Amino acid sequence: MKNIILASCAIFAATFAGQAYAQQSTVTGAAGGAVTGAVVGGPVGAAVGGVVGAIAGTAIDPPPREVVTYVEQQPAPTTAVTVEQPIAVGKPVPETVVLTPVPSNTRYAYTVVNNQRVIVDPQTHTVVQIIK
Repeated sequence: MKNIILASCAIFAATFAGQAYAQQSTVTGAAGGAVTGAVVGGPVGAAVGGVVGAIAGTAIDPPPREVVTYVEQQPAPTTAVTVEQPIAVGKPVPETVVLTPVPSNTRYAYTVVNNQRVIVDPQTHTVVQIIK
């Protein structure tokens, strides 16, 4: 009985610790998932949990409010383009799309694609947020 309670507490702690840290980086997400998987399923569970944790750790965090406000207040860039692919959070915009950097936070840039103002990670061209 004591082992069941300890295992349950370990699973609970590892699950929530992994979720809290998964937002920080892929490495932490993978480590958190591996710990949870190891507790539940031993070595095979650790491998599977590491993969799942890495995927969860790469979730897109929304940009800070000041970045959104800045992008909303800027005039539309003259580089607005239309592309055939749908624009969605987590998906990259084509490399040919010109991005305008956000001066106060260089982790973000913005552009207008398909008549939608979008905030983008300039390193990966991944859409972080669509301004409605």
